[in-house]
Amino acid sequence: MSASGHLFWIASRGAGITALLLASTAVCYGLLMAGRVVKGSATDRRAYHEMLGLSVMVATAVHGLTLLGDGYLHPSLLDITIPFALGYERVATTLGIVAGWALVALGLSFYIRNRIGRERFKLIHRFTLLAWLAGLVHTLIEGTDAGQLWFLVLLAITTAPLVLLLVLRATGARLGRGAQPTTRARAAGLDSRPAGP
Repeated sequence: MSASGHLFWIASRGAGITALLLASTAVCYGLLMAGRVVKGSATDRRAYHEMLGLSVMVATAVHGLTLLGDGYLHPSLLDITIPFALGYERVATTLGIVAGWALVALGLSFYIRNRIGRERFKLIHRFTLLAWLAGLVHTLIEGTDAGQLWFLVLLAITTAPLVLLLVLRATGARLGRGAQPTTRARAAGLDSRPAGP
C-alpha cells in the first residue's frame, strides 16, 4: 500500500515523536532552570518553559487525534482518551494516554500556581518526570520506529542530557551559581542572591 494509505498513521507517528522530543527538551530546560544554569530574566525563562509545555500539549493532541482517521485501527475518541479502552497494545497504549493527560494537567498547573502556592506547585511539577518516563516507555514498547537505529540515536541525543542532569541533581552536584542556601541562611539574611523562578 502507498504512503498515502497510511497518512494518518504516519502523521500520528511524527506527532508522537515530536511530542516526546519536546517533552525531553522541556524537562531538561526545567532542570536547568532549577539548577540556575539558564541565563536571562526569570520572566523570559518562564516564558520559554511555558512555550515548550504548550508545544508538548499540542503535539500530544495531534498524535492522538490523527489516529481517529487511521484505516487500520479505527479507534474512537474514547479509545484514544480513556485508559484501557483500546484493545490494541492495551498496556502500552494506556501508558501513552496516562502520560498525555498527566503532561497536560502538569502543564496547565502553571496557570494556577499562584492559587495553589509555589511550594505545592513545585511539588506537583516533579511528577512531570514520571509522565515523561511513561511516555518514553509507551514509545519504546509500541512505537513503530522504536527499533530503528535513527530513532534510537535521536532518542539517546535527547535523553542523555536529561539523565545526566537528573544524576547531578540527585548527587547534589552544583549546576549553576552555587548551592542553594539553607532556610536558616535565608532567615538570617545571609543569602544575597535574587530569588529565582
